[in-house]
Amino acid sequence: MPTPAQWRQWHRWIGAPAALFLAFAALTGTIVAGVEFFGEDEALREANRALVSAVTTDSPPDAWTGLIGTVMRNAAKEAPGAPIDKISIELKGKEPVITLYLGKPTGGEDRRLEFDARTARLLRADDYFDKPVINRIHSGEAFGDGGLVFAMAWGTALFALTVSGWVLYWRLAGANRAARSGWRRWFF
Repeated sequence: MPTPAQWRQWHRWIGAPAALFLAFAALTGTIVAGVEFFGEDEALREANRALVSAVTTDSPPDAWTGLIGTVMRNAAKEAPGAPIDKISIELKGKEPVITLYLGKPTGGEDRRLEFDARTARLLRADDYFDKPVINRIHSGEAFGDGGLVFAMAWGTALFALTVSGWVLYWRLAGANRAARSGWRRWFF
């Protein structure tokens, strides 16, 4: 069984590099949460939450499929021959939309075309990525497969730092717990 001195040494060895990864994960995680909380998509979700869609399970198919053909023709004018990765239909809200996510002919993501679901008019066209860049950075994915492996390693190191810290706490607190009273018994 390792001695408390060995646990402290391991804890320090793990802790020094893990502190850098902890700072990186904390900063990028805070940015991800901030973008999610203050972002345009979240504001739209909140605004639409109390609204009820006019389209129901009993609606005739043309209530939601009618404009898809028109949207596809308009998309063909905007991006002729582009592969479509996915189609998203949002039926409720002040501005219901049909969104086409286009890929590149060679693979990968390319553009997002957002159309008004009532008129099939193009509302906006912008770059499209499967995941936001900050999410890719936070997970390590932005750095390729090596980044993901590294992220798993630093996550494991942070877990090991937590475990070694708890072992140290429990052993040190346990050694002197009987001599203390009140909150000092646990927080020394």
